[in-house]
Amino acid sequence: MTDAVVVSTARTPLAKAFRGAFNNTHSGTLGGHAIRHAVARAGIAPAEIDDVIFGCAVPEGDAGNNIARHSGLAGGVPLSAGGVTIARACSSGLQAASFAAQRIIVDRVTAIVAGGVESVSMVSPTQHVPKAGRTPWIREHQPGMLLSMNETAEVVAERYGITRKRRMPMPSQARRELRTRRMPGCSTTRSFRSQHV
Repeated sequence: MTDAVVVSTARTPLAKAFRGAFNNTHSGTLGGHAIRHAVARAGIAPAEIDDVIFGCAVPEGDAGNNIARHSGLAGGVPLSAGGVTIARACSSGLQAASFAAQRIIVDRVTAIVAGGVESVSMVSPTQHVPKAGRTPWIREHQPGMLLSMNETAEVVAERYGITRKRRMPMPSQARRELRTRRMPGCSTTRSFRSQHV
């Protein structure tokens, strides 16, 4: 069986929506920058990439028209590679990585770039986005579907009694574990300390 492994990572730093250095930066520019660095760190030629699978929670506005394809091309991936955008709300990037692993394992594809991209400043608020996904039936019968991830996190924390004090160490603990985790198929332990580009 073919194994799927992560051979490199790259990401742009997080920024604040509607202000800050990346406020008016197109999603394709952000995604392309991360892709270019991830491919270089992997030590493979861009021509070896078969596909770009990117998640995007709000694939409208500047992130519309297949942002995975835009990001791939901006990142130096050749026209011969495909591009597909996954829209599964805040788990879109994770789903993209899962789909990429499936393609490698099942279809025996050589190399895929997978990840996610979002530029909230460039897609909302607009006259269209605030109403997206808010059909009257959903509003009446499933209003929880309309919660933001921040609101959802607060509901989950309250429901399961997870205090802020208990939550605070979780992200840094996950980063520490990731830094020392051995990746399958690699002879050395990889470090993800310097993933920002």
